[in-house]
Amino acid sequence: MTIQIGDQLPDATLSESTEFGDACPLAPKNVSVAEASRGKRIVIFGLPGAYTPTCSAQHVPGYLKHLDALKAKGVDEVWCVSVNDGFVMAAWGREQGAIGKIRMLGDGSAELTKKLGLELDLTGGGMGLRMQRFSMLVNDGKVEQLNVEKPRSFEVSNAETMLSQLG
Repeated sequence: MTIQIGDQLPDATLSESTEFGDACPLAPKNVSVAEASRGKRIVIFGLPGAYTPTCSAQHVPGYLKHLDALKAKGVDEVWCVSVNDGFVMAAWGREQGAIGKIRMLGDGSAELTKKLGLELDLTGGGMGLRMQRFSMLVNDGKVEQLNVEKPRSFEVSNAETMLSQLG
């Protein structure tokens, strides 16, 4: 069952790396979704994969562009989550200029993806189990807004839609 507005965000373990060695990100640290969201107002956007066309050209850049406006409306953090490991999310985040601005969180085991009910089977395209494209506003762990895209769409999970929902 897909998560709904009013539901508590399920706990899951994500991975995050924000430090880099000579050749690649340093070992990611585990992040508890429940602990990291406690007492904060967070925008979370999920996407099918790092380095994919819409994700790289529009989704992450849009949230970076509107980050100050989101924070001005009371958002404490913005999270980008994908079914990739923490190393890939960190490297992609660095290329996008997002490290230190947007939390680039890997859901490599798809634990959060499955608990949210937002799986997307792209096995036929060689990508395996992925996350549907979505955005949500979470306040102290409770879902206040939820925007799930139709397949192959990018219309409601963008930063502009979230800004309009924040009023």
